[in-house]
Amino acid sequence: MNTSMRALVKSKARPGIWMEKKPIPQIGAEDVLIRINKTAICGTDLHIWKWDEWAKKTIPIPLITGHEFSGEIVEVGSAVEDLAIGQRCSGEGHLIGKTSRQSRAGKFHLDPGTRGIGVNEDGAFAEYLRLPAFNVVLLPDEIDDETGAILDPLGNAVHTALSFDLIGEDVLVTGAGPIGIMAAAVARHIGARNVVITDVNNTRLALAGQIADIRPVNPMEESLKDVVSELGLKQGFDIGLEMSGNQNALDQMISNLVMGGKIALFRCTARAINV
Repeated sequence: MNTSMRALVKSKARPGIWMEKKPIPQIGAEDVLIRINKTAICGTDLHIWKWDEWAKKTIPIPLITGHEFSGEIVEVGSAVEDLAIGQRCSGEGHLIGKTSRQSRAGKFHLDPGTRGIGVNEDGAFAEYLRLPAFNVVLLPDEIDDETGAILDPLGNAVHTALSFDLIGEDVLVTGAGPIGIMAAAVARHIGARNVVITDVNNTRLALAGQIADIRPVNPMEESLKDVVSELGLKQGFDIGLEMSGNQNALDQMISNLVMGGKIALFRCTARAINV
């Protein structure tokens, strides 16, 4: 095997990203080395590219970016027993410790020492990636590499959507980005009665309507309260999934939920609240 690889690197503190030669990562006893086959571009990657205020405060220079990927295991550490060379995989991009109170309780996603590949440590926009075996997600044959590369945002959508029991409930999703659309599709699949998704981007709303039986709403063009009446909802929605990060959207969601309704707020982890 060669000792170097191509990688996309944030190597300058300004907008852009650069192709460079980097050493192939050396793995530890509990790691695997993955040859990357496919990657996806996250909104986080765009923040890094643009070098906005968040990126300036967060991203170390230099850094190999990217955290949504699929590939094949080409090397396993000496302590790894349940994985093998040649297996296809994706992976969880949040690198956790094992000694915090949260991790010891099994709440790994809440570990305060979490670090992200492609954000805090070298990531997947490269020919090879080092990843702890604990983070590897094996791909069955029926899941192709392209689909495997978007398991990360799908996991975010599933985790947020399943914060509450959705069966028979009326669900409002604010934000028709990829994760919002995925969450709306999950809600429909689980058995929600009505699923409405809002956004001000009609292209995204049209895509949402193509993916699942979802009622798309542009609040700049029609009243959400009129949609509540159209669907025959007596008081409003039972559950809200806030995926937009927009204060106006959250305010609108709260005003259209039943008394005692529930909201899951998507960030890096889902936060559930009652209203």
